[in-house]
Amino acid sequence: MKTEQAVTDKLAIGLSLSCIIHCLGLPALLVLLPSLTALQLDNEAFHFWLVFAVIPTSVFAITLGCRQHQRYRLFALCGAGLAMLIAALMLEERIGEAGEQLLTVLGSSLIVLGHWLNYRLCRQQDHKGCDCPSHKQEEA
Repeated sequence: MKTEQAVTDKLAIGLSLSCIIHCLGLPALLVLLPSLTALQLDNEAFHFWLVFAVIPTSVFAITLGCRQHQRYRLFALCGAGLAMLIAALMLEERIGEAGEQLLTVLGSSLIVLGHWLNYRLCRQQDHKGCDCPSHKQEEA
């Protein structure tokens, strides 16, 4: 498997999971640990920069993976997730905090699923017809 693709898939999964943790876990942490309010993590700029990091990472990893395994449906899956993250940012005023959280969690979940499938497909593709020791152990 190409190292770049594997690393960026894992990075995109981590960034998307941090979106979920930010949306679901931060309110609880702020209630439990009031001193965290000084960090301004509930600020919309944090959400913006997180999405700003997720977009290029996701596009890069999915592009590399799809070139290798030719499963272009993953573009649609990750694209839908990215669209939800962007919509959550743009429609925040109209859909409220609950709507923003719902879109962010759903979008991030789709991105995580897409990158996990991409990683699995690329890993399977790398081992087709190879004689590497790790693949022989998997077959046994």
